[in-house]
Amino acid sequence: MSDDTRPLAVFDLDGTLADSGHRQHFLEGSRRDWDAFFSAAPHDPPLEEGVSLVLASAQECEVVYLTGRPEKCRRDTLAWLDRQGLPRGALHMRRNADRRPARRTKLEILERLGREREVRVLVDDDELVCDAAERAGFTVVRARWAVASPSLKDAQERQGRT
Repeated sequence: MSDDTRPLAVFDLDGTLADSGHRQHFLEGSRRDWDAFFSAAPHDPPLEEGVSLVLASAQECEVVYLTGRPEKCRRDTLAWLDRQGLPRGALHMRRNADRRPARRTKLEILERLGREREVRVLVDDDELVCDAAERAGFTVVRARWAVASPSLKDAQERQGRT
């Protein structure tokens, strides 16, 4: 249950809370296997830095999750969050057929959240998402504790897939 008076702390998943490194090989080469990439997500190990930050943020803020993962991954994603012992919170996902860049889809949702509540912080590993959020006036923590492959960066920005 949400407390409508607390500010929001908005967290990305892949590369921020979840280490997707073990599945990035599915995005390499010309034949990217998106189904396999997302099917492997439930096996992501947690990223300790991100987990610690979300737990600390939950002391003062309502936690919200904002991911570029498609809606079809909702059940697996919620189960993963539960297994990690992370706070419950709204999960905003990309529509299955939405291929816009992450910097656009995430900023759109972030701005909508900001019209209704104070957004205290966005924590994300995608530099372009962080840049767009900062230009829009949001406070950002850049999650630089995981190494993203060039294939994942391409998927986030040019292909609108995660």
